[in-house]
Amino acid sequence: MCLGIPGRIVKIDDAAKRLATVDVGGVKRQVNIACVVDDAHPVEGCVGDWVLIHVGFAMSRIDEQEAAETLKILTELGEAQAEIEAIRLSAAEVGRAAS
Repeated sequence: MCLGIPGRIVKIDDAAKRLATVDVGGVKRQVNIACVVDDAHPVEGCVGDWVLIHVGFAMSRIDEQEAAETLKILTELGEAQAEIEAIRLSAAEVGRAAS
């Protein structure tokens, strides 16, 4: 499964190497933006863009609304995963108590 995390490009670090700083939920990290630039959208024009990031690469540009919706879904999935884990742990404890 390939999961892209939304982030916003806040700074170009090295235009020649196509490296930029991206803010992902308040955490800033450097990513490669080569996949989201072309003649019509050069490196310098990327600041402020929302992108989907996977393993250190900005894979595609998205709009702000899509970024917000994706972040909301990821948050909900995280909450669901925590709930499933709590249920699993609870079931395991019940199973141990019954032994």
